[in-house]
Amino acid sequence: MAAVTEAKRLVIKIGSALLVDRDSGQLRAAWLRALVQDVAWLRDQGKDVILVSSGSIALGRGALGLPMSELTLEQSQAAASVGQIQLARAYAEALAEHGLQAAQVLVTLEDSADRRRYLNSRATLEQLLSLGAVPIVNENDTVATDEIRYGDNDRMAAQVAVTAGADQLILLSDVDGFYSANPLQNPDARRFDVIETITPEIEAMAGDAGSGLSKGGMKTKLMAAKTATAAGCDMAITEGSVSNPVQALVNGAAATWFKAQGDPQQKRKAWIAAMKPRGRVVVDAGAARALRSGSSLLPAGVKAIEGRFGRGDPLEIVDPEGHVLGQGLTRYDAADADQIKGLRSAQIEPVLGYPPRGPLIHRDDMVF
Repeated sequence: MAAVTEAKRLVIKIGSALLVDRDSGQLRAAWLRALVQDVAWLRDQGKDVILVSSGSIALGRGALGLPMSELTLEQSQAAASVGQIQLARAYAEALAEHGLQAAQVLVTLEDSADRRRYLNSRATLEQLLSLGAVPIVNENDTVATDEIRYGDNDRMAAQVAVTAGADQLILLSDVDGFYSANPLQNPDARRFDVIETITPEIEAMAGDAGSGLSKGGMKTKLMAAKTATAAGCDMAITEGSVSNPVQALVNGAAATWFKAQGDPQQKRKAWIAAMKPRGRVVVDAGAARALRSGSSLLPAGVKAIEGRFGRGDPLEIVDPEGHVLGQGLTRYDAADADQIKGLRSAQIEPVLGYPPRGPLIHRDDMVF
């Protein structure tokens, strides 16, 4: 689908069955190198790329000689601790061949539920992308519990896409799309090319299409699609075992596209606007003018801080006359914000004892 070439920021999720040979438990190195060629191709077009990779447990179980049958939670976590090292090394070496820097980011589903951890994750991903790195996001299976049991890497990828503000999510899987029934069991099953809206009828069609190494079935993929599309992100399910699977998708490979319900930035702004403010920041006239022209709110333009709030909480922004300009998510708690109000960037570190986190409220975290 040509729309891939129109994306500005993509998240690509790689299933275990694509990365690890089922019989030998070894990494499919040639396939990984071809995928990384796709990543380099996308980066050459000026696109941000984030990879969400399964495979740590599948790799680790082979290295530890664990059985191919169902593992206990403790065995899975032990396998993940070994496999994560191998997986990171494999990505780093493959990306280095194209002059790209790999960065490992370990997360759990809970990270997106906690606002502070969500903002930390978002800031880290933004920093890595701005520095030219390719984030390799892996579920932190060494500490996760429910995620390992239920195979939620598809949902994890959707949450990463939402956190990063991606406009497209591609699930590379062992199936080539969403079917009306399990195609392995029903020869009359038909694949959907495009799903505009996830209806109750569509949800009822989701069966269990997991493979031996990949625990995520079609139900989790549909849950991922609901999360991604609600945040303004298109999502594709496509069969990924072919060489250069992303370029294959661009060239018309079979897939199902779930269409976004709006724009990622608009969705994020609506989310911020719906929050109840936990405090208030009063800005001077110069800052008010800068904010209206699209600037971030710097501490230098702040006259007063009101309320008790933590980092990541929503604050109401008012001008010197008390008129509400909008609201946004603060990068500092109330105590620190009060200490640095009116200060320029160079003056902040001596006061707080740590380097400034940039603006008090970034324009991407602000709505008017």
